[in-house]
Amino acid sequence: MNDKLKLYGFNNLTKTLSFNIYDICYAKSAREQQDYIKYIDEQYNSDRLTKILCDVTEMIGAHVLNISKQDYDPQGASVTILVSDKDIEDIDESCNMGAVSVEKQSIAGHLDKSHLTVHTYPEFHPDNEITTFRVDIDVSTCGQTTPLKSLDYLIGSFDSDIITIDYRVRGFTRDEQGKKLFIDHDITSIQDYIASDTLERYDAVDVNVYQSNIFHTKMMIKEIFLQNYLFNTDTYELAPKRRLEINDALRREMIEIFSGMNIY
Repeated sequence: MNDKLKLYGFNNLTKTLSFNIYDICYAKSAREQQDYIKYIDEQYNSDRLTKILCDVTEMIGAHVLNISKQDYDPQGASVTILVSDKDIEDIDESCNMGAVSVEKQSIAGHLDKSHLTVHTYPEFHPDNEITTFRVDIDVSTCGQTTPLKSLDYLIGSFDSDIITIDYRVRGFTRDEQGKKLFIDHDITSIQDYIASDTLERYDAVDVNVYQSNIFHTKMMIKEIFLQNYLFNTDTYELAPKRRLEINDALRREMIEIFSGMNIY
């Protein structure tokens, strides 16, 4: 990807990277489930999500011009990031604006050649002790800039138990001889752009449509360390049988999300 192609005019290929990231947790009571939602709101509030978008913007070679965000009562928040192709001196200051955590948040970054969006969805059901936190991320770029550079950073920015990733290159550009180019970099799998130590922690499956430049990867965490999934509960407070039941419930939730099917 470091070798630049000789093009005629502007490279107008559109490269879009889309994530769904899921974090699973066990909260045994309705009160703990509510507390978990509040905890998630604090951990992934609009301040932190804005910082993540600013970091991604820098990684893909764009520059933030201004950040405008609004928190809503009783819940909800939105953020818009405007950027320029020219650098500005106060970019770091603009990336540190305050915000209030909310149950559902939306962040959109508008770039001169690209856009970024982040949405968070904490979720639980009163009859189920398993809670699920979902993050949707879209990074779309035009030209030689590629969102694949941000893969490892985005995965590491969240507690990721299940990850589904879609990458698609659309449109075409031309070389100097006028030949159409429908992709300008080599790729056989999204996994090629994920660090090996990250991949070792997950089971990963690809579904790719090479002739259409569509790439899809699903990842599920391999090992469950129960204490990491208990909210306000210590593993040793639970009887061995109960630990196994919770472990099975967590794994079932992950498999259902990973496969897109309910297990009966």
